Amino acid sequence: VGFATADGLRLVGWYVPSRNRAAVVLSPGRRGPVPHARMLVRHGYGVLLFDRRGEGQSDGDFNAYGWGGDADLEAAIGFLSRRDDVDPERIGGLGLSVGGEMLLETAAEDGRLRAVVAEGASVRSLAEHWDDPALGRVQKPFTPLAAQTLAVAVLANEGPPPSLLDLVDDIAPRSLMLIRGLEGQPAENLNRAFNDAAGEPKDLWEVPGARHTAALAASPQEYERRVVGFFDRALPPLTRDGQKP
Repeated sequence: VGFATADGLRLVGWYVPSRNRAAVVLSPGRRGPVPHARMLVRHGYGVLLFDRRGEGQSDGDFNAYGWGGDADLEAAIGFLSRRDDVDPERIGGLGLSVGGEMLLETAAEDGRLRAVVAEGASVRSLAEHWDDPALGRVQKPFTPLAAQTLAVAVLANEGPPPSLLDLVDDIAPRSLMLIRGLEGQPAENLNRAFNDAAGEPKDLWEVPGARHTAALAASPQEYERRVVGFFDRALPPLTRDGQKP
């Protein structure tokens, strides 16, 4: 499938039609989230995987840190909302690493995204680094990440995005699930701060033995039970009178 962004780029991806009128956009890319897509398809969900801008067959300039990726995800949500097999009130997102970070920002901005699972979200610029509970905002900004943030800003010709800690509360009252592998990257401890800052309903699952974005591999049955159950609750079908159950 293909669809256009608001700034005129064509993004290319794969779509499996929904059998339950709900759909989930997965991020980032078409390769990493394939096992997660197959899991959701088994339960009747439509799934959309796509090459973000500058990746694979999609137009544009690539940004490994996902800056500006909210525009791509908004276009993906628009694609799903126009499909006959999808109820536009039943669109969710599942993101891994930078994909989770992109979905957290998008959900804070776009109310069409009704539920989000973010696994392995952490630091995407100096803003989150300052919010790391292990450092606190008193940490001096003269770190390697300061140079990295400046370099990405120059190459991308845009400023860094706002801290996710300042955005996650805007997702409520829509549903949020955060997943952290306890054997993952140290900066994933930010998920506790994200969870504290977010409004209800929310859930933080810390997975023993799981490395970065590998919770499904580490605990497949529990992952399926928790994540599919989350979407089943957050994206329920309407009753005959048009109300949520």
